[in-house]
Amino acid sequence: MSPVARRGAGSAEDEAEGSAEAIAGGNAEATADSAGRSPEAAEGLRIAAQAGVHRLAIPTPFQVGRVNAYLIEDEPLTLIDSGPNSAKALDELELALRARGHTIEEIGLLIVSHQHIDHLGLAAILARRSGAQVAALRGLDRYLGNFPEETERDDRFAEQMMLRHGIPREIVTALRSVSASFRAWGGAVEVTRPLEDGERIELRDRTLTVLHRPGHSPSDTVFFDESRRQLLAADHLIAHISSNPLIARPLESASEQVQARPSALLTYISSLRQTRDMDLELVLPGHGEPILDHVAVIDERMRLHSRRAEKIHAMLADQPRSAHEIAQQMWGNVAVTQAYLTLSEVLGHLDLLASEARVAEEERDGVSVFRAA
Repeated sequence: MSPVARRGAGSAEDEAEGSAEAIAGGNAEATADSAGRSPEAAEGLRIAAQAGVHRLAIPTPFQVGRVNAYLIEDEPLTLIDSGPNSAKALDELELALRARGHTIEEIGLLIVSHQHIDHLGLAAILARRSGAQVAALRGLDRYLGNFPEETERDDRFAEQMMLRHGIPREIVTALRSVSASFRAWGGAVEVTRPLEDGERIELRDRTLTVLHRPGHSPSDTVFFDESRRQLLAADHLIAHISSNPLIARPLESASEQVQARPSALLTYISSLRQTRDMDLELVLPGHGEPILDHVAVIDERMRLHSRRAEKIHAMLADQPRSAHEIAQQMWGNVAVTQAYLTLSEVLGHLDLLASEARVAEEERDGVSVFRAA
């Protein structure tokens, strides 16, 4: 994961706008329930609970706020994601389980949805205390088992990307230091059940189909209960913020040296289109509230990316620019404090424009610059 990925799931637009409502989980309706949830959110949680799926909102130190772990009351007792590695997160997770009449020791299956630390930090502790089987996408299993080494490779990859695209070395050095300090929120865990794309996880009362939906990260995995038309989506789709497609090393890469820059946004758009075509009643995301109309949310995301690409294309009309220069013009100081996040967003939309033959990339003194084609 890049140095900036650890701030959470939201896009640079969310960061730049500084929307307190977006960070907190969306706008509350006038008719919100006693917990402050909109009628749609309350209905989504009711539908999920009726199926034995319960959201456990775990605190994180990141601006995105709480992360959603999901307890599936089935056989075995199953938990999807764990929250970050902190005493506060562990304490609140235990309290949430106790409120449902369970303990950590009863968990029989722990599923990790993707490689970001707010979703996996407690996995090793939970597995050790419960003896649970730990399941994750094949490829992610190697990453999780060698977490310190893999995150170091991620940071070296991110460093090369930032220098290549015009971010000053002093900013890169500062971000590397921040990134190293964030690793303690994650941790290695042994995956005892590698999952294949399309595989079925058979529980007593349901079957979950494993679907690889990369883009936000290379390892994004969602879990589809076809009989109930429910999708446990982690950070693949979130209602109140746009998931950031971060440029990251491919799962199969054993080195920070990657021949071609991954096109994270193009990959993410392809994944979103697959999800849009699904027959779903309910999407349970990794942050914020349930989604009852996934098509509307995805269509809005597509419009957002199209608008962003057009804005960037217009900026290149007068002169070529590096991706970092574009980010600074779009977001000002956010392009410094969240340099890798904003860089990923700009490069993603440049890739979108390049796929339409509307921009070209060239090298100037070791830095990539882009011009309108």
